[in-house]
Amino acid sequence: MKKIETSIDTLKKDIKEFYDYKKWHFLTLNGVALEDDMLEIQWIFSEYEVKNKIVVYYAHIKYDELIPSIVEIIPSAIISQREIVDMFGVEVEGSQKGLYLDEDSQQKPLSGCSI
Repeated sequence: MKKIETSIDTLKKDIKEFYDYKKWHFLTLNGVALEDDMLEIQWIFSEYEVKNKIVVYYAHIKYDELIPSIVEIIPSAIISQREIVDMFGVEVEGSQKGLYLDEDSQQKPLSGCSI
C-alpha cells in the first residue's frame, strides 16, 4: 500500500491528476479519529490490473473543516462522502447527512473513536 499525503486545499487537483478511470477503482472514503479533535480522511483506490496494489490519499483535518467533494471527478464517491458525514459528523461539500442514520439514531457514532 502506498500512502500519499494531501491537503483539503490541494485534494481535488491531486485526485484529478492521479485518477484514470480505466486504471483505478475508487474503493471508499474512510475516516480515522485522531487525538486533539483531528481526523484523518482517506481516499482509497485499487488498481484494476494489479492484485493488491492500493493507493491511499490522506489528509489530516479538524472536525469543523469543510472537506472538498470529488464527485465531479468520481461520481460514485457521493455514497462514501455521505457515509463520512453520517458517521463522523463532518461536512463534505455538497453531501447531505441522513444516508444511513435516521434522525432518531445516535448521531456521528464514530466521532472520537480511535484505534
